[in-house]
Amino acid sequence: MNIQQPLALLGGLSPQRFMQRHWQKKPLLIRAAIPGFAPLLDRAELIDLAAQDDVESRLVIQAQPGSAEPWRFRKGPFPRRSLPPFKQAAWTVLVQGVDLHDQRVHALMNQFRFVPDARLDDLMISYATDGGGVGPHFDNYDVFLLQAHGRRRWRIGRQKDHSLVPDMPLRILANFEPEQEFVLEPGDMLYLPPHWAHDGIAEGECMTYSIGFKSPAREELAREMLQRLADAVDDSLAPAIYKDPGQVAVSGPGEIPEGLVQFATAALQAVLRDPQALQCALGEYLSEPKANVWFSGGQEVATGAVHLDQRSRMMYDARHIYINGESFRAAGRDARLMRQLADQRALSAAQVAQLSEPARELLAQWCESGWLYGSD
Repeated sequence: MNIQQPLALLGGLSPQRFMQRHWQKKPLLIRAAIPGFAPLLDRAELIDLAAQDDVESRLVIQAQPGSAEPWRFRKGPFPRRSLPPFKQAAWTVLVQGVDLHDQRVHALMNQFRFVPDARLDDLMISYATDGGGVGPHFDNYDVFLLQAHGRRRWRIGRQKDHSLVPDMPLRILANFEPEQEFVLEPGDMLYLPPHWAHDGIAEGECMTYSIGFKSPAREELAREMLQRLADAVDDSLAPAIYKDPGQVAVSGPGEIPEGLVQFATAALQAVLRDPQALQCALGEYLSEPKANVWFSGGQEVATGAVHLDQRSRMMYDARHIYINGESFRAAGRDARLMRQLADQRALSAAQVAQLSEPARELLAQWCESGWLYGSD
């Protein structure tokens, strides 16, 4: 992708200028981001997805004002008969990770790869009947809201008061104070940075595509990386056993010896000082597929051009290639071509032929695992 080229998708801004001006800074309303856009899935296809066990879906129903239960919330899967009638107002079904199940949606999400794959999460489709929405709320991540069908009215604000309505199944802001209001038509798009409060209400039947991004919390990253470092600790530390020839007799046997505390601290610091181990732990974590992703193994080994399965997550750093939670050392021409596979999600037959024999054997293993496919 040419990050200097102005894009209609970004309102005439180049990806570089958009990231400088708006990313994590301020909203951007883009009229006709995708001119003439029509839903990639019709209503029936989306409802069929919401009925599948391996698809994350949610149903939100808003009751009449004054009701004892103003909001109702359920998790899928949802057989068609379990959903409200389409003529009933004010309900929404949200289908997460549609890009994992539909190649057309995956191709659409790829238009947003001017942001690193490590941050790009998934594409959610929200179908709503007239008046449907999920209430005023804020997200901890960036989001592009692309209108696919019908109209939706958005109210947004910076919202300093983040207190929530108590005893609700949804995180709804108690004192929402909108500052701006827009009605989005098909092809229009709204970008919102983290923590910008927003409330979207369907005006008639509508579909909205939400392109969301990962924002891992510091404690989550620490927990995941420590766990992965612990799994690899046997390979990274030289054997050593605690010794205390100078230990004196004690009258308080319950107290932990200071020497043992220092020994344990040094053991942990030895692991954390290894930058390669830290990078591997991070790369494996960031490339881990979602928990509900399963690959169909036993694929025919490709002999020519190849492309990644749409569910595969592939990344790299200076010394490693990461794919679906696994790490591999790579250098030279193999590293260059594997990085191109991660960036372009495909290699031509001529590029595959340039790989070393061990690298081609690795591609064969990925084909057998369903991570990679041969291209026509």
